[in-house]
Amino acid sequence: MTDESLLGRVATKLSEPPSYAEPGQKGSILTVAAASFGSKPTTDDVTQPTGFDPEAAALFEAVVESAYLVANADGHFDDTERAAFEQVVVTACQGAVEEGQVHALIEDLADLVQEDGIDKRIEMVARTISKVDHQQEVLRVASLLAQVSGGVSDEERDVLVKLQRAFELDDAALARALSEAEGAFAE
Repeated sequence: MTDESLLGRVATKLSEPPSYAEPGQKGSILTVAAASFGSKPTTDDVTQPTGFDPEAAALFEAVVESAYLVANADGHFDDTERAAFEQVVVTACQGAVEEGQVHALIEDLADLVQEDGIDKRIEMVARTISKVDHQQEVLRVASLLAQVSGGVSDEERDVLVKLQRAFELDDAALARALSEAEGAFAE
């Protein structure tokens, strides 16, 4: 599978609801929350636009941050990995967010990880995402994005375990997320 087709496949899977979603659910948590994040004003002196939901925007940021933390698990996130990560997120969001918005978010996340460290950022993500179905979906999204690098490494799996524990989910929740991510590429 070429790099381009792998990235496209990951983006497609990220935009779809998980296999265990309720019937009729349209899109993944990433794409649904992206719609609100994409309408977020870029300056502080602008009135909130109609349809902007700050909680959904915060959820989008936390979902992307969790995947970013997993991608940074080995302490190495070069420009190529970053560009691929950003491309997959933008593509999965189906036009709801612009490249510049995702790039700026990744810049902010890089600063936060450098200042706070991965463990503190995991704690912050866990505080932001309190609904169990959202937590499960965060694990799935992070597992899918880990596939971009050719599979989930031991370091990435360790960060996924930390996320799972911070969410206070059982081991089956992570196993299901990993299985769904691996199954996406077995088709």
